[in-house]
Amino acid sequence: MQSEEIKPLILVIFGASGDLARRKLVPAVYDLFKCGLLPENFAILGVSRSGLSDDEFRKKAFLENNLFDISGESEDNKTAFAKKLFYQAIDTNNQADYAKVATRLAALDKDFSTEGNYIFYLSTPPVLYEKIPAFLSAHGLNRAESGYRRLVIEKPFGYDLKTARALNKSLKSHFPEEEIYRIDHYLGKETVQNLLVTRFANGVFEPLWNRNYIHHVEITSAETLGVGNRGGYYDTSGALRDMLQNHLMQIVAHVAMEPPIAPTAESIRSEKSKLFQSLRPIDAVDVAKYSIRGQYMASDMSGKMVNGYRDEEGVPENSKTETYAALKFYIDNWRWSNVPFYIRTGKRMPTKVTEIAITFKDPPHQLFSHADDFVQTHNQLVIRIQPDEGLLMKFGMKVPGQGFKVKNVGMDFHYSDLAEGDVPEAYERLLLDCMKGDATLYAHGDSVEASWNFVEPILEAWKNDNSIPVFGYPAGTWGPLAANEIMEPTDLTWRNPCRQLTEDTNYCKL
Repeated sequence: MQSEEIKPLILVIFGASGDLARRKLVPAVYDLFKCGLLPENFAILGVSRSGLSDDEFRKKAFLENNLFDISGESEDNKTAFAKKLFYQAIDTNNQADYAKVATRLAALDKDFSTEGNYIFYLSTPPVLYEKIPAFLSAHGLNRAESGYRRLVIEKPFGYDLKTARALNKSLKSHFPEEEIYRIDHYLGKETVQNLLVTRFANGVFEPLWNRNYIHHVEITSAETLGVGNRGGYYDTSGALRDMLQNHLMQIVAHVAMEPPIAPTAESIRSEKSKLFQSLRPIDAVDVAKYSIRGQYMASDMSGKMVNGYRDEEGVPENSKTETYAALKFYIDNWRWSNVPFYIRTGKRMPTKVTEIAITFKDPPHQLFSHADDFVQTHNQLVIRIQPDEGLLMKFGMKVPGQGFKVKNVGMDFHYSDLAEGDVPEAYERLLLDCMKGDATLYAHGDSVEASWNFVEPILEAWKNDNSIPVFGYPAGTWGPLAANEIMEPTDLTWRNPCRQLTEDTNYCKL
């Protein structure tokens, strides 16, 4: 169901005293509130183990939240919003304690006339993803006589295929699939959503978006930060689980899926599911051929020495967990037959950037290849997701003067040029969509399982095959040199982007 009307509601945030709620969720709801996008009748109920009163929660999560600067906000807005914040302390591992949640919700529902519409947001450790829905169900909080009851969970959606299936089965035993919202903040970014418009609303791109004209596709997601004090957690996850299996595979789906029959959640999620089913499996014997893993090593970044991964707090000295992962794979369908896709993600890289680069095939006849100073140019469409969001089209032009010297030039568009006001943050957009009942930008259970099914043989091979190396790369570089070896032809290398969309040399400023 998709509706533009936002009905009265109560947003219930489990883990409300935690970092995510204070850094992202409460600020996002406040921004929606001050922009007049929320109904008059709404409230937030924070639920967590910490013993806080309503007033203490209002201060910690909003009024005195050191993760969210409201110093410039109007006093009227701050006062009005704070009155909508409430808190209930419970033992989240104790089913009986959820009676307190039911009692508090009944009172708030009556006070705010929210018609029994509840959104349960699990901003908690994944170990509670199966418990909380079950405990809500035990107290009848998953069932609405009228209105709706929705469940929102953060990644990870399982640790592997087995646990992902178990999680989906458990969630769907308490909430219908159409009321389960698996949130991926990458899908809330305007430029990810704009991918569908770029592809399907432009006659200049749509006819070229296939194996006949596209040589290969690259997707890069890089971070400058290391694991910091999260080494203990990160070592049980790694780059493939943490970023590639979820965020980047969802971007792949937006790039490669077939046109949906309508711009609805059901149509778009159906095409994504078909796309994931078309991924060519990577067998265990081919993992070393189609994948590269690496770890960052101690090095100088911007004049400061940073630790190598194995020197970080909580990381075993012989760890093989990857902080860099690169894959080459194919999509076995009519549109993408034999077009290689290259995706990579890594920590401690030169700049924080996420982008898609579509490289088009060269013309069949190189008319100017006999010129002494001929330089091969490749038409390329770069879609920048963050930062400096926008599009860059690269094509060859003649350099003024004698002869036919061809040079790559760029024509760029910046997404900020189109925005009349502030571009909404990802969590603002996704929370608003959930309130509307629009699941378009949320992951479906089938897609989650299909994505895990694709990456699991790689994870298993990395775990069990000691002949597959872990390559080191100095912090502040673009990953292991061996990553170029999975690309074809052999002279092809990754596009190494800079922070600014229009700069794309290998020597950009950190």
